[in-house]
This record gives sequence, structure tokens and C-alpha cells, in this order.
Amino acid sequence: MEEATHDELAGVVDLFDALTRAELEQALVELAYRRGADVREDAVSAAVAEAIREYYLVELPADAVAGVVDADAALVVGPVAFPMLPAEGEDLPHILDVPERSVDHTAATEHVADRLREASEAVVDDGDAERAATLIDVTYDAEAWGSVDLGATRDRLLAFTD
Repeated sequence: MEEATHDELAGVVDLFDALTRAELEQALVELAYRRGADVREDAVSAAVAEAIREYYLVELPADAVAGVVDADAALVVGPVAFPMLPAEGEDLPHILDVPERSVDHTAATEHVADRLREASEAVVDDGDAERAATLIDVTYDAEAWGSVDLGATRDRLLAFTD
């Protein structure tokens, strides 16, 4: 399967407001099938996990999403994403049976802020300057994405990387 970019994964999620991992993976399988491409399920799963790790997608508890979610969590577009619909993605709402959903953006913002604070502590403890630099950029994106102040978190990362 031709690998989708993180922004394309976000574009698929954006079509529905929120998807479970299984629904997103099924959407990617459907897109590959429509293109006549082979699907490696491990690659699809790894691409989704990477998009979450890099804040293109955010995994929220199901109760932060209005509508039926048949899983413990749902994926929403994250703060660093510029959602882009992959080729033939516009057909996905007709192909997948996904109930209507909406996202509590305040809950999503708080979740991202908490995750960034925890991740920042971990990278400082682990001495991972490269990841710290990435997280500094994500703090700016998260502040623009939602009403959250991550200045203290960013300052800690900046002090570590200096």
C-alpha cells in the first residue's frame, strides 16, 4: 500500500470528526483496495501509532466524543496536523458505516496539554534532546490549536535543550 502521510491520516479522521483506530485502519484498507494496492496491516497500524506519537492525531477517551464510539478511545485531528484528504478519500463516508460524532474540543485540548507535560518530563528524564526539540514545536502548535498555556512546559524543555 502506498503510505499515507500523517496529514492524510488526519484528513480521513477530519471527515468524520472522530474515528476509532479500527475504523481509521479500515478506511486506509478501503482506500488501498480502491487504488488496487496491497495492504500490510502492520504498516497501517504503525502509521496510525506514529501519527499519534507525533501529535497529528490525538487519542481521546470515548467519553470526550459525543456519539456512539464502540471502543475505549477515539482519534481526532491533532494540533500539528494540516488535514489533507487522500485520493478517493471523499468516498469514505459512503463506504464506512460510522455514526455521527462530535468532539469536545476543550477536553481534547486538555488531553493534549496533559500528554505534552508528561512527555516533556519523560524526555528530560531520559536526556532525549532531539525529542525535546520536537515537543517544543508541538507546544506552540497546541497553544494555537486550543486555549491552553504551555509556557512552563516549553520553558522546561528549552532549559533542557540549551
